[in-house]
Amino acid sequence: MRAIKGVLLVCDPAVKQILLVMNEKQSFIIDDLDDHHLVIKADEEYRVRRELEAELEKNTYSLD
Repeated sequence: MRAIKGVLLVCDPAVKQILLVMNEKQSFIIDDLDDHHLVIKADEEYRVRRELEAELEKNTYSLD
């Protein structure tokens, strides 16, 4: 058995689906706990948050 350092993410189901799609490209999810919780690799946290922010920005309506 080996231990992996992880971070618990709490999110809504829509964001979780985006994360699951992102995980298919480059694996970072350790465990899918339920509809609102994921455990991801601790060393991937910054990259995942940055990519998620960019993805959410693309899906945000603006008046500009």
